[in-house]
Amino acid sequence: MEVFLHYLKSFTLWELFKGLSLTGRRFIDKKVTIQYPEEKTPQSPRFRGLHALRRYSNGEERCIACKLCEAVCPALAITIESEVRDDGTRRTSKYEIDLTKCIFCGFCEESCPVDSIVETRHFEYHGEKRGDLLMTKEKLLANAERFEEQIAADRESESRYR
Repeated sequence: MEVFLHYLKSFTLWELFKGLSLTGRRFIDKKVTIQYPEEKTPQSPRFRGLHALRRYSNGEERCIACKLCEAVCPALAITIESEVRDDGTRRTSKYEIDLTKCIFCGFCEESCPVDSIVETRHFEYHGEKRGDLLMTKEKLLANAERFEEQIAADRESESRYR
């Protein structure tokens, strides 16, 4: 009996009609295409995009030049130079991230003991030349000022996961 059903299905092209019926049902369904610049898909609070170098509420930069982010970066995209200030604390004199090398793994963010370097949810950026994607300390601090409200909200929601 099974052999007969197998031959009957093969002669009547049963699988083809089964597939076409699925196509026909989906053909009349509502489309799910997103019109990108006008419509945006929801993002996770853990999305890793453009980097930012945060400051404390008193305006002092958080980075203590421990160079853990530079050491942990698998793509070797981070370059840090430090100097000792008059009060004996160590701070960065040069902090650069080459976004053409960066793989946005988030290891730099995870390794930072003072939550200085973070990856924002901003992903709409571009560079027309190679130098445009070299994020200097000034650019990173400016990113943090632009996105601090969102960064703080993401840190608040992320604390629930830990």
